[in-house]
Amino acid sequence: MRQRLATLGVVWGVSCVVAAGGCAEPTVRRLPVHVYRDKMKGGWIGQMVGVGWGGPTEFDYRGVTIPEDKMPSWKPPMVNQFNQDDLYVEMTFVRSLDIYGLDVSSRQAGIDFANSGYRLWHANRFGRRNLRKGIAPPDSGHPRFNGHADDIDYQIEADFSGLVAPGLPNRVIALGETFGRLMNYGDGLYGGQFVGGMYAEAFFEDDPVKIIRAGLECIPSESQYAEAIRDTLAWYRQEPDDWKATWAKINAKYHLKPDYRRGSCNRKKFLDEGDAFNIDAKINGAFIVMGLLYGQRDMDRTIIISTRCGQDSDCNPSNAGGVLATTVGFSNLPPRFTEALDQEGVFSHTEYNFPKLIAACEKIARESVLASGGRIERDASGEEVFLIPISMQPPETSRFEQVWEPGPIADSRFTPEQMAGITQQPDE
Repeated sequence: MRQRLATLGVVWGVSCVVAAGGCAEPTVRRLPVHVYRDKMKGGWIGQMVGVGWGGPTEFDYRGVTIPEDKMPSWKPPMVNQFNQDDLYVEMTFVRSLDIYGLDVSSRQAGIDFANSGYRLWHANRFGRRNLRKGIAPPDSGHPRFNGHADDIDYQIEADFSGLVAPGLPNRVIALGETFGRLMNYGDGLYGGQFVGGMYAEAFFEDDPVKIIRAGLECIPSESQYAEAIRDTLAWYRQEPDDWKATWAKINAKYHLKPDYRRGSCNRKKFLDEGDAFNIDAKINGAFIVMGLLYGQRDMDRTIIISTRCGQDSDCNPSNAGGVLATTVGFSNLPPRFTEALDQEGVFSHTEYNFPKLIAACEKIARESVLASGGRIERDASGEEVFLIPISMQPPETSRFEQVWEPGPIADSRFTPEQMAGITQQPDE
């Protein structure tokens, strides 16, 4: 029998300015560093579990749900996912931050990504090829140069942005501008910022609806991506006990209606042949949200529902599992998800095994807290605590843009000196 996951108890407090008559607006959230570390580790494990569990089904079910008897069974060694693009791409971004700090330029991030040696597909592949050809960001992700700019790519690799920015949505948005524009644009970018925003909030909140709403605040409200997430929330309220009914509404609008497929990389095949393949960020983002809402904070159920929604059915449970596991923490996850973890396994074409990855993320998180006006103090017992500022204003979202009506290119090209730092040739 599945057990509802328990949280780590009280993990944060709110400090406030004392005014006449009581406590005025809160100013900071308090997050003990050891709790941050445990939750961040949980977030990585949740991703690994989700992609490992859903992996055998990836794109085998398009425009249909996966039958219950076709859902793979979980086996503990499946956590060891060292060759997944859901994981190794974002570790390239972690490495750029690890070496160059939070102010790493998008061009340096692009050079680092261009020099990666792992396999890529869709927006990632074409973004990297553009970079290797000398097309610098943000043009490497612009629809004029990248026909996959609305695809899921930054969404599947943006988990890192929230894991290194607890409670800091504006930092998540800024990281999207640095890394997400290497390969994406419009909804393709917003999907990653939405996911990162959920992770940032998951350090302080365990209500899936509140976490999803926090993610929504990180993207332009007029985007189709935001519309898809709002619809999913509304349809969940209408059918809180029937995930398939909500799935059918998502599929009817965001898979079958041409107005919501204008950015699809396979738009022509969809219109001419009814091609059921759909790697758009927004429908797959809705399937992430499906797992979080209908999963009822149960790790198994969350991953299974996100997987059974179909389409990119390993990436979506990876995001959903990662967000949920961040609320729970590594130490509170069921042992079947952690007991077989190979601590020394190195993620493909990266510098990181699991312990080194955790250390790098904590280092970056410390920099994020301080750079955002927060503090790191010790409590009465000598334990370090993050004091994370609470903004009284909503997050400052990226500009609104649409893949099918893109704005002008930046005409950005790497300099000869920068090109000398790119050692890989474009793959054709």
